Amino acid sequence: MAKRIKSGLKHLRKSAKRQQANAALKSRIKTLTRTALGKVEMIPVAQAELDKAAARGIIHPNAAARRKSRLMRRASASAATA
Repeated sequence: MAKRIKSGLKHLRKSAKRQQANAALKSRIKTLTRTALGKVEMIPVAQAELDKAAARGIIHPNAAARRKSRLMRRASASAATA
């Protein structure tokens, strides 16, 4: 029978809070990325948020670089067709 260890319970509370905050930031990043595809002036904002998330360890730095690269590719492609 497992014991309820105080530090373990605290760890669960902390990780739940972190998970909620990280999910909110990930959602913000996705929203900014979609917005940036429609508005060119939002691209630097989306890039900055990706960099912040990578610096905080919410997403992997390579994932942030990949997303920024894809964002710029899509933005330049849409600018070329317009």
